[in-house]
Amino acid sequence: MAIATPEVYREMLDRAKAGRFAYPAINVTSSQTLNAALRGFAEAESDGIIQISTGGAEYLSGSVKDMVVGSVALAEFAHVVAARYDITVALHTDHCPKDKLDGFMRPLIEVSTERVKAGKQPLFQSHMWDGSAVPLDENLQIAQELLAKCAAANIIMELEIGVVGGEEDGVANEINDKLYTTPEDALKTVDAIGLGEKGAYLLAATFGNVHGVYKPGNVKLRPAILKDLQDAVAAKHPGHGDKPFELVFHGGSGSTLEEIREALDYGVVKMNIDTDTQYAFTRPIADHMFKNYDGVLKVDGEVGNKKTYDPRTYGKSAETNMAARVVEACTDLRSVGTKLK
Repeated sequence: MAIATPEVYREMLDRAKAGRFAYPAINVTSSQTLNAALRGFAEAESDGIIQISTGGAEYLSGSVKDMVVGSVALAEFAHVVAARYDITVALHTDHCPKDKLDGFMRPLIEVSTERVKAGKQPLFQSHMWDGSAVPLDENLQIAQELLAKCAAANIIMELEIGVVGGEEDGVANEINDKLYTTPEDALKTVDAIGLGEKGAYLLAATFGNVHGVYKPGNVKLRPAILKDLQDAVAAKHPGHGDKPFELVFHGGSGSTLEEIREALDYGVVKMNIDTDTQYAFTRPIADHMFKNYDGVLKVDGEVGNKKTYDPRTYGKSAETNMAARVVEACTDLRSVGTKLK
């Protein structure tokens, strides 16, 4: 298989909502974390989503610090290596706030627009506009413009209404009542950008989500809010089923399995996984360094041990551990064994 075409990505999301499962969306920052994500999906026999944040994209570009360069480079790499796996993955760009639109999302949409004009597939299958830091009216006004551009390039847009607490890539929000999206917010969103007739989109509605690390119970998730949103829109706009939105779960670290599964029942088709896979990748490296410090370092004038400081030595264990965490995510999200045939 390979990177999903727009039509296949649409099929993936439809199957997820109908089957009450979701795809893990794994943030990657290197070719090796990308390989770990692909390996995990393959081992779980699950399709999935690989995504790049603004900070990850800048990091990927090296010293040039160009988010577009980093994104394009990894996407091109992904198109090559993913073709060797018996799964299908979609490529996505994560949170893009207003001040980064001109340096990240808009030019990446243009890259895909030019590819489509040339008879090729878009480079990325979806992009996220994060307007959580601006008033909802402004958020939706910008969403209208971006959705039109995404639709023209056969790309799905993701937008966020409400606020995800915590911090990710320099976007920080307080933990307060704004973490909970209201039915009024959802209805206003439909009034502005429709329910697919103006372009396909994913909706990141918030129900107490917080980025980063927290223990269960520290933040009050209320998944039933997602049902309230779906019910309100379904009642006002009949003909789109009882779950008119395809929802995204952000800030899920520390969520209980019960909370995750409840969110799936209400139409979540994509759940972002970043903090947990970062730790899974780093933990074996730390273990290797502590256990082999006298080989990694040239202690007391010695020469060290090349086999212990060769990055491939500890990199492979990091990849293996991260892949296992991806399999765990697929299990939690019920996507194991659901890959397209």
